[in-house]
Amino acid sequence: MANAAQVQRMSRLMIKTLREDPADAETASHKLLVRAGYVRRSSAGIWTWLPLGKKVLENVSRIVREEMDAIGGQEVLLPALLPKEPYEASGRWEEYGDLLFRLKDRKGADYLLGPTHEEIFTLTVKDQCTSYKDLPVILYQIQTKYRDEARPRSGVLRGREFQMKDSYSFDTTDEGLAEAYAAHRGAYEKIFARLGLDYRIVSAVSGAMGGSASEEFLAPAAAGEDTFVDCPACDYAANTEAVTVKVEPVDGATHGPVEELDTPETPTIELLAAHLNVPASATLKNLLVKVDGEIVAVGVPGDREVDLGKLGEHLAPATVELVTAEDFTDRPDLVRGYVGPQGLAGKAFRYIADPRVAPGTAWITGANKQGMHAKNVVAGRDFEIDDYLDVVVVEPGDPCPKCGTGLKIDRAIEIGHIFQLGRKYADAFELDVLGQNGKPTRVTMGSYGIGVSRAVAALAEQTHDESGLCWPREVAPADVHVVAAGKAKQTELALEIGEQLGAAGLRVLVDDRPGVSPGVKFTDAELLGVPTIVVAGRRAGEGVVEVKDRRTGEREELTVEEAVARLSA
Repeated sequence: MANAAQVQRMSRLMIKTLREDPADAETASHKLLVRAGYVRRSSAGIWTWLPLGKKVLENVSRIVREEMDAIGGQEVLLPALLPKEPYEASGRWEEYGDLLFRLKDRKGADYLLGPTHEEIFTLTVKDQCTSYKDLPVILYQIQTKYRDEARPRSGVLRGREFQMKDSYSFDTTDEGLAEAYAAHRGAYEKIFARLGLDYRIVSAVSGAMGGSASEEFLAPAAAGEDTFVDCPACDYAANTEAVTVKVEPVDGATHGPVEELDTPETPTIELLAAHLNVPASATLKNLLVKVDGEIVAVGVPGDREVDLGKLGEHLAPATVELVTAEDFTDRPDLVRGYVGPQGLAGKAFRYIADPRVAPGTAWITGANKQGMHAKNVVAGRDFEIDDYLDVVVVEPGDPCPKCGTGLKIDRAIEIGHIFQLGRKYADAFELDVLGQNGKPTRVTMGSYGIGVSRAVAALAEQTHDESGLCWPREVAPADVHVVAAGKAKQTELALEIGEQLGAAGLRVLVDDRPGVSPGVKFTDAELLGVPTIVVAGRRAGEGVVEVKDRRTGEREELTVEEAVARLSA
């Protein structure tokens, strides 16, 4: 008798497939996971995982667990309902802003639903580890996280509740942290290879997480919300927010003195360039923003746009927002549409510039007078730059920072992120252990995340075809989908094959639903995406079945004995 857990009869399975795409679905994963009965929407950004979907989710979790255990990770489970105080101590109670789900208990105490658990893991280790002998240690959990996304969309790709693996390494030395980071990087490569994902490892910025080294694991997909650059000539790859440009000073001695120009009604770069008959690249755009309420100017070449997301990541945890008309009213020294850095940079505002505004470069920019601009305004001679930050929107063809070749830009889904956090959280919670010298030693940390539920959606995006889902074998809800074409003899044979395959250790889904037409069963088999489909059809009376590879479409007729032997080999 086959293990009942190995054979699932669809006549007893809670499943409802749909012929039409959900009206609100835009991405392939959203459409197909709903149509195939893997998930159902409970409310905006919140999803119910139905039996087949839960199997896929658990298969992803199993692979993650196995590879985390292989590098010495120890699994724990921390609460999702968390007190305010640790997040207040780290500063993230405020930094997370509206993304946090906040609530009060009946006594009025503040709590949150955990978006990520650096603070609580740090406190756990502080409680459990007191000596250098207790370290290094790697702890991880697979748990539900919560973020109050303003616009949850794309099904389980961007929800307000999601499954995530987060792990944390604790070491007494920076060298130990580097080893833990490398171990996680290697484990992630194995995890994503086993999942069957096409992925890229790219340089990233740490943002509100803090720390130094940071890399993302991205799954290229048209539905992705991340953009990354890829060099066709070398191994450089980076999130667009992490692309760097070298500062190359030029000789500014050949430029003449500053000269003011009468430029009425030219408050925009487009109008100015047309008025002076110069390319926009010859002008200097000065975007005014507020950083935690303080006005800051950001200088970029006039033909480029400021990437506000990139700027925000560089300045995190500070809040960045555009200035308003009211801000200009309060600052008569700032002439809207005609702001220039000369005379004001470092005085009226902090001046941040893109590296393309290199020392010695000359620009046409605002003259700080209504209807006036100035030319021959030279960086380093006529104005000083407080900080250089890579803040422009990256464009195809921008030079690779490593070899100079024009970069390509692609969209992707972030499936993993690893950080060398350093001592940010250890400092916040005074996480020390007794060192070998008998003195307190501050612990250093790493933080490593994998979007488990997001990985399911990423797989659906990358592997589906026009007929439906097409799961890699390790994550599929079954190894074999046996379809009984309809007649009693065919159903009997299908169940017999299912029993034999289950006894051989395979996970089997048998479509024995009565009253369902063969056409619907065949369509559902394609939609559900199990790697191998076995059809007990017209030759069932002869003991012959059709074996089909779901991905390639290759078909072969085999006897039951041959099919069982082939599939269980």
